[in-house]
Amino acid sequence: MLKVGVIDPANKHQLSIDEDGTIGVVVHPHPATDDTNVLPFSQSFTDTGISTGDDDMQVVASLASPSEFWIQASSSRDIFIKTVSIEISDASATLNKFGNITALTNGVEFLHSTNDNGEITINGSLKSNFDFVRLAQGNPSFGDGAGAFRAGNVSGTSEGYIPVIDFSLVFGMPYGIRLRKATNDKLIFKVQDDTTGVDSFTAIGYGIQI
Repeated sequence: MLKVGVIDPANKHQLSIDEDGTIGVVVHPHPATDDTNVLPFSQSFTDTGISTGDDDMQVVASLASPSEFWIQASSSRDIFIKTVSIEISDASATLNKFGNITALTNGVEFLHSTNDNGEITINGSLKSNFDFVRLAQGNPSFGDGAGAFRAGNVSGTSEGYIPVIDFSLVFGMPYGIRLRKATNDKLIFKVQDDTTGVDSFTAIGYGIQI
């Protein structure tokens, strides 16, 4: 029988297989890369796709004339967006409404756009506070009864919902959504209704850039 081993030529350490036939590995907090210069990433979704754009998603939009807010790929680094933090605040907001206005008619679409695959719909019908909370799978979970998932004094004295979409938890993507460098990749919120009736509506993406 031919015995084969895997040995690191630098330190002579040999890869071992236990009695169950498994190999021990280390899970790194970033994708495998030769570039060790991993940096944090944080940016609001804006109407230009870059940090200097307008991040206020309170707009007069419609199905025929939607307004898009997005984060676009970098020219020099891969971006991995792991979480998206959403804020919808309005006085006396409840889960079955959008803020404290009637649930949206057309809703907000959440999209991942690439040249290769076109627009992939993550969620095409976000119409109420509950729809956003449900997409985030109830993350973060706090409060109870009528006040469940609702924080106080989010925008001035107005209550608000602050769901966090974690791509690793919801979709099993450990590093999040990748926006490949030097491409037209985007992560988009497409608003298709009048959202000016709420006190605040914003979103921020968090992750790493390599």
